[in-house]
This record gives sequence, structure tokens and C-alpha cells, in this order.
Amino acid sequence: MKDEVRFADRTQAGRQLAVRLRELGLVDPVVLGLPRGGVPVAAEVARALHAPLDVIVVRKLGVPFQPELAMGAIGEDGALVVDFDVVRATAVTDREFEQVESRERAELARRTRTYRGDQPGISVAGRTVVIIDDGVATGSTARVACRVARDRGASRVILAVPVGPPGTEADCADAADDVVCLHTPPGFFAVGSCYADFRPVSDAEVADLLDRARGRGGWTVDRPADDVTRRAPRDGDVVVQADHVALPGRLTLPAAPGGIVVFAHGSGSSRHSPRNRYVADILSRAGLGTLLFDLLTAEEERLRSNVFDIDRLAERLRDATAWLRDQPATASAPIGYFGASTGAAAALVAAAHPDANIAAVVSRGGRPDLAGAALAEVRAPTLLIVGGRDDVVLELNRRAQTELRCANRLEIVSGATHLFEEPGTLESAAALARNWFERFLSRPTAH
Repeated sequence: MKDEVRFADRTQAGRQLAVRLRELGLVDPVVLGLPRGGVPVAAEVARALHAPLDVIVVRKLGVPFQPELAMGAIGEDGALVVDFDVVRATAVTDREFEQVESRERAELARRTRTYRGDQPGISVAGRTVVIIDDGVATGSTARVACRVARDRGASRVILAVPVGPPGTEADCADAADDVVCLHTPPGFFAVGSCYADFRPVSDAEVADLLDRARGRGGWTVDRPADDVTRRAPRDGDVVVQADHVALPGRLTLPAAPGGIVVFAHGSGSSRHSPRNRYVADILSRAGLGTLLFDLLTAEEERLRSNVFDIDRLAERLRDATAWLRDQPATASAPIGYFGASTGAAAALVAAAHPDANIAAVVSRGGRPDLAGAALAEVRAPTLLIVGGRDDVVLELNRRAQTELRCANRLEIVSGATHLFEEPGTLESAAALARNWFERFLSRPTAH
């Protein structure tokens, strides 16, 4: 059933949305529109609420051979949301995912420059943020936008849209403190079908609306713009010198990190692994720094035996740890290891080194058995997370656990197979890892 036309255009939709939002009695809000179509709607809301207007730039990540199908979305400051159900169903590889993300991040950067020019973004630290689009379908981009706002220090996040499928408010409740959706037609077909005029919005129109907002004082706020920089995570590409090679990585540091978690990828995976990046994001939101880097060069990855060279992987992990301790921003932070597959064995071997001084180790679907005799030398509290349906690896973890002499625990995620692809299983594993690191990285490590 085709949706009924509800709004004449985005301007009318924005005015109707403003009426609902005024009922919330918001104090000192900031209105952020999702370009391009969300900005004309947001402009009307900002005008009605006498609030500053800015954009929050996000991009959908489309499946390579079916771009209209979202397998996730990205936002400013490195934010990422992955729909693992879609990734699994479409068999998208890590490399394909990386290529799509790289292309979309370039477009995201271009749009940000086009819309803001040299103007800094409005500070949202400690303020109520209203995120607006012209409608939601899957909600991927809206979730990323909410995450960006939270990472920038927003005290309250409201997602507001004129139209969406039935259940929109409940479906997006995990992303925002409040969700407002004016129209949820049964048999929802598409956002555009609810508008009489749904013509594309150009970059020039978005820039013009922002210029008008600045002209009426919308960019004048009572907090310095550099609050955004001080509160936002420092997120950027780095090069780790390890074992006489340069290994690319990504370091994310909250303003005052409670510790740093170094990721040891396994089975030929890289820093671009969507699963490990998902876990890293959960840790970052908990106030922990993260370093994801490639343990092997592209040339080394071509030789499968390198993936199982645990001693080499462990040596590079130790070198990366030394590199972190040489950086002024991370020199005094406690360090933990998160390992997956063969990377878990490398993490345990590295942690067993007499001078390691590692605060905690977490293995997800790992092969700790490959650490061999080093297991008995590990002193860092160790958590082994295994899928309940990963029978072979579960038994290997049980055997390895008997060799550990440190504080340790084995957690079984019900219904999960080796890659934690089943709905909710990766989330459970990430929560277990977060709790473990929060518990042990806040304590001083023994020398």
C-alpha cells in the first residue's frame, strides 16, 4: 500500500515538527540537520525555537552491488554503525566494506567543507541537541548522528522527524533520549511518498540556509567553539613502528581516557574489521582509548602461515605497546589487550612477557591454546569470551583456562557461533569486554 501524502514540502513539515517540539519546553537547544534533505526541515525548527542551526554530516554505507541497501553508516569524528545482519546476509567482505567506507568518508569530508567552510561547528557540550531529518527509513544514519552528538558532549539528544515507518519511536529509542515522529503510516513505503514536493536539495541550498542562520545570530553561543575539540575524542590515523616495519593504525582517545585497549586482530583481519571496530566504539563510549592497527603488512598477509606466527604477532604487539608508552598523551595510561582468533594468542604471549605490565586481557572467539607455555606466565586478569555454538573453540578455551594462573573467567555467549554474527551476540560480547576493562584498567598495574 502506497503511503498517503502528508506534507506539502519540507518547509511545511518543519513547521509542523516545530509545533510538537515546542511542547517539550526545551532550554537552550541546538538544532542539527542531516544534509541534505533534513536541513530545510531543521531550519524551520531552529527558527521557531530561536535556536542555533548547524549540520551533522553522516553518510549511508550501501552494499556494493546494491547501494540502496544500507549495511551501515558513518559520521563525523570517525563514528560508525554497522548492520551486521545485512553484512552477513549479503556476504560483504572486510575489504569491500573498507572500500565503501573510504569512498563515503571522502564524500563526508567534502560536504563538511562545503557546508561550513572555515566556520567551526557549534559547541553542543552540555546542551540539548535536536537532530532532524526529513524522515527515516532504516534509521542507520539517524543512529550515527545521535552517536556523534553524544561523543561531542551533548547532555540530551532528541531525534525528530516528520515521517517514518510504524514503530519508529520505539526502534530508535536506543539511540536518542527522546524520539519524535509525526507520521507513521501503515505499510510505510518511502519517505518521499509522504511529500507532495520532495525535490532534491542541493549543497548550495544547504549552505544558504546555514548562512541565513548565522546572519540572524544562530551561530552565536555562550560557550567557546573549542569546547567541541576539548570534549570530543581525539581520533586519527597513526603509524606504529613495530618490528622494523611501519604499521598503519587508528588511535582514539577520549578527553581523559580511563585506559587504552590495544586490539590484536587475528586470521588475517585488519584494523578495518567491522566487528572489532564495533567493540572499539563501545569501549570508546565508556571512556576508554583504543588502538586498532595492522599486525601484518599487506605483503605479509598474502602468506597464510604469517597469521599463525604467534611469536611475531606478539612481538609487534609489544612494540606497539612501547610506542604508546612513548606518546605524551598515553604514556601513563594503563593498557589492556583485546584479541580475536590468533590475535588472542598473541595478546596472551605479549602479556606474559616479564616487562609487559598489562592491566587486563580479553579474548573474543580466540585461540588462547596457541599461546602454549606462556599461559602460565600471564599475570593480567584474563577474560575468555566464546560463542555457545562454537564447539571446537569452546573446548580449546576450556583447556587453555586450566593453564592460566592469573585471575580469569570464561564467559559463554548463548547462541553465538565463531564470528558472533547472530543478532545481539556481538553486543553481548562487547558489553562483557567493556565491563572487564572498566573493572581492571582503572586499577594501577603491578610492576
